[in-house]
Amino acid sequence: MKKLVTNLTFWVLTAITAGALLGHYYPDQAVEMKILGEGFISVVKLFINPIIFLTITLGIVGMGDLKKVGKVGAKALLYFEVVTTLALLVGIIVANIIRPGHGVVTDSLEKGDISKYAGKAHDFSWLQFFFDNVTLQVLLFALVFGSVLSRIEAKQRMVDGLNFVSKYVFRALHLVMIFAPIGAFGGMAFTIGKYGIHTLLPLAKLMGTVYATMAVFIFGVLGLILRTYKISLWRFLKYIREELLIVLGTSSSEAGLPSLMAKLERMGCSKPVVGLVVPAGYSFNLDGTTIYLSMATIFLAQVFNVHLNMGQILSLIGILMVTSKGAAGVTGSGFVVLASTLTAIKVIPVEGLALLLGVDRFMSEARAITNFIGNGVATIWLANNEKEFDRTKMEYAFNNIQETENVVTDNLSDVTQPEQTKL
Repeated sequence: MKKLVTNLTFWVLTAITAGALLGHYYPDQAVEMKILGEGFISVVKLFINPIIFLTITLGIVGMGDLKKVGKVGAKALLYFEVVTTLALLVGIIVANIIRPGHGVVTDSLEKGDISKYAGKAHDFSWLQFFFDNVTLQVLLFALVFGSVLSRIEAKQRMVDGLNFVSKYVFRALHLVMIFAPIGAFGGMAFTIGKYGIHTLLPLAKLMGTVYATMAVFIFGVLGLILRTYKISLWRFLKYIREELLIVLGTSSSEAGLPSLMAKLERMGCSKPVVGLVVPAGYSFNLDGTTIYLSMATIFLAQVFNVHLNMGQILSLIGILMVTSKGAAGVTGSGFVVLASTLTAIKVIPVEGLALLLGVDRFMSEARAITNFIGNGVATIWLANNEKEFDRTKMEYAFNNIQETENVVTDNLSDVTQPEQTKL
């Protein structure tokens, strides 16, 4: 009983259940809980950029080989492009086989206002994407700062200062994560209370198809990727179960980012690889978002009886390979990118987005979880590929999950200490 009461997973799961019940039976009160979910995510976001800066800077200083940074970064970008393209193809193939938009009567669906998304679709640019994406800016600055600092002879004093700061940043994060159940409760209560279960029925086939496709991608594609290094996906998912529940409750993969970085280091991934791959992945490795964008586009084509020939499908793949990378850096995320994609294709009415507004929130959980798992798998694969992975640590972490969770939450500062081995 003591283990159960002190287990964060138990409280997050309880909070999600309580939030769903409140949203269903008392929707008006549940909608007011939005501030709890958004407040928790906002506080966690305050830690993301400092953690990225400290992790990358200290990692580069401890490396000794700056060429390795460029090598890992190039491999990461190549991996992101290949895997997100696979996600894109999986989404298009499944949507064309199951045809979730076939027979949907648009008159029976509740429509929303898409003017703000359609308007922003025309304004999208890669330059603006960079300026809007603070995480990328911090990543770039940390790379430059760490490279410069590593070349300074009298750097130890500054390194000691950064280690001191990182110690207390992670301790402060530990205090915040204690309130994760409150954030999960607020996020789930708002979602159910605002949109209601009844909004799912008209588009239940689309919902089921999206969730099934993401499950196939996770256990099929991502599972096979880990299998190349004889690592069990099931064991990894069990290892990050707390973070998955937090992401589920808040519908935000960012809510679990700091803990994911800590756990990846704890299970044997080297600090520099974690510091480079995870932050970059949150902008360029959005597997779940890519699947959703491809399936939503095909779904709307089916709803409006628009037949896409092979040339148009290939054009769609090419456009989504580019536009999907901007989903994390644009206000409105997937909807803005989806609007820009429909605008570029010019054969599917962009007004069709109004049909998706009611159920988008319910599919955001699947997107966030898939993105989250995808970035974890990418980091593990690249760490193994670079021979910067300690399997002994992995086995210990997997076999002592409860102890590892306690260490990560009670003393997160441990993972910020500089490693003795070079990358």
